[in-house]
Amino acid sequence: MGVLDASTSPPKEQYAVSKDNIIKLIQPGNVDDQLTEILRNGARALLAQAVEAEVADFLGKHADLKTADGHQRVVRHGHLPEREVMTGIGPVAVRQPRVRDREADATDPDRIRFSPSILPPYMRRSKSIETLLPILYLKGISTGDFSEALAALLGKDAAGLSASAIGRLKDGWLDEHTAWQKRDLSAKRYVYIWDDGIHLQARLEDEKQRILVLIGATPEGRKELVGFTDGARESAHDWRDLLLDLKRRGLDAPPRLVIADGALGFWKAAGEVWPRTREQRCWVHKTANVLAKLPKSQQPKAKRALQEIWMAETKAAAELAFDAFVESYALKYEKAVDCLSKDRDALLAFYDFPAEHWKHLRTTNPIESTFATVRHRTIRSKGCLSNRTALAMVFKLLEAAQKSWCRLDGHHQLPKLVLGVTFNDGIEVIAKPTDRQPITAAA
Repeated sequence: MGVLDASTSPPKEQYAVSKDNIIKLIQPGNVDDQLTEILRNGARALLAQAVEAEVADFLGKHADLKTADGHQRVVRHGHLPEREVMTGIGPVAVRQPRVRDREADATDPDRIRFSPSILPPYMRRSKSIETLLPILYLKGISTGDFSEALAALLGKDAAGLSASAIGRLKDGWLDEHTAWQKRDLSAKRYVYIWDDGIHLQARLEDEKQRILVLIGATPEGRKELVGFTDGARESAHDWRDLLLDLKRRGLDAPPRLVIADGALGFWKAAGEVWPRTREQRCWVHKTANVLAKLPKSQQPKAKRALQEIWMAETKAAAELAFDAFVESYALKYEKAVDCLSKDRDALLAFYDFPAEHWKHLRTTNPIESTFATVRHRTIRSKGCLSNRTALAMVFKLLEAAQKSWCRLDGHHQLPKLVLGVTFNDGIEVIAKPTDRQPITAAA
């Protein structure tokens, strides 16, 4: 039993012999998958329908425009040549309708042009593919192996994703990340900032295995990636460098509240750079830390007792629940009580902000949920990954994730915080006319 001589086999195909049978070995990307073909045909039909609907809407908006002799000015004009767009289910062929403006020639800058939003000009790959590539790179796939890996994932027709094309994409992402790191922040303001240090399983070129991340909420309620770099989570020096870099690029206005876990390095740096900013400890991290200091038999009951603190309707009720927890566990479990009590003020800071924001402010979840998939996809088995390349790949994943981040509930309250309006138990404090003080820039 053996493999046939290569000289007797057709090019690029392999065969094996098993008794009297000759079996053709399946090559990557050559699987005859009827389901995938059905999906591609369906995707092609849906895309064609969507583009047709968009061109019909475009023509309808210009239906009142007429030529000098009274004919329709903007009309259909056949189709552009067919092109393939690489998607998560492989290549999908599309034909884009063409529109003609009868009153202008091709060189006229005022010519009415049609470009479908779901099929931009020169688009050759979907956004899902651009998200897949950084993941594969962080997984340890080398540039030279991408073609084979993508052929196995997307089929043998995964054109346009050769080693040289992947290299050009990677270089482009490095440039994009560098430009983002140098962007001007003088016009930016963030009311809240969430902080966390995320561990990457990818082995970097030095000992800094953490990604230090800051996400901010704008006065309009949008969440944005503010800054991130590699560093040591407990290092005040690394956090200070990140915060000072933001300040040097124009981010002068400090946030009203910062939400983070108990990383002492960050809080030391934040206290130096933003001395007037309020602190809010993450309840998810704090709960885990407190429960870890209790026997398992006590943890379910203690967890419910902790929930009664941060779920209280008022700060006074939270204080009572806090005292009750201390009284119940101090005698036997002093370390657990100390862990909770040392951050009492910072754990209850959210009560001085709008109630609609409380669920956003009690936890660093905006960062945790974003990185939940990123960090579990970064297992690099081949050598070390340069810090610069790793950050660029993570940046591309964050850039894609950022588009799905939800706007803060109660975003109309954020401008009030910028103006210095105060809140008590989540409700705006309305000052009496005689007590009203002018709002200063420092406020």
